[in-house]
Amino acid sequence: MINIISNLAVPLMIVSIVAFGLIKRDNVYDSFVQGAKLGLHSTVQISAPLVGLMVAISMFRASGALEILSRVLSPLTNLLQMPSEVLPLALLRPVSGSGSIAIVNDIFKNYGPDSIPGKIASVMMGSTETTFYTVAVYFGAVGIKKVRHTLKAALIADFTGMVLAVLVVNMLLAPQ
Repeated sequence: MINIISNLAVPLMIVSIVAFGLIKRDNVYDSFVQGAKLGLHSTVQISAPLVGLMVAISMFRASGALEILSRVLSPLTNLLQMPSEVLPLALLRPVSGSGSIAIVNDIFKNYGPDSIPGKIASVMMGSTETTFYTVAVYFGAVGIKKVRHTLKAALIADFTGMVLAVLVVNMLLAPQ
């Protein structure tokens, strides 16, 4: 039954949208073309901030700054009982989704998904957001330039999610 629903979901959605447009007596094709044009315009508009963000992330990782920052913050992570293997994820997660996934993949390969670093990384990935990417895409798409309060609130939420990921995994899932 699930397979049937899965196979029919997208075609039924498309048929429903077209039927709704016809019932409302809208020109469905013109609406589709207009939406595609707006989508293409948004893609072009946000491409420059995204390219800049990707270049900055690559430079940050390639320069060794991520490793240096990890070493500088190690006293704080030791206080929180955060494994040093997870710190690069905590630093990169607000900036890059693909970079975060690469770090989690490395943690899984080296320590396993059921290890404490693997569990913390998993909870951290589900508890945080790629804040800078999200702000660049969504705010850039609508032309908002002042992101100060949003960015501050989002980074506080990311930090809270990261700290709680460490604390909850250590409290509930760490071997006693």
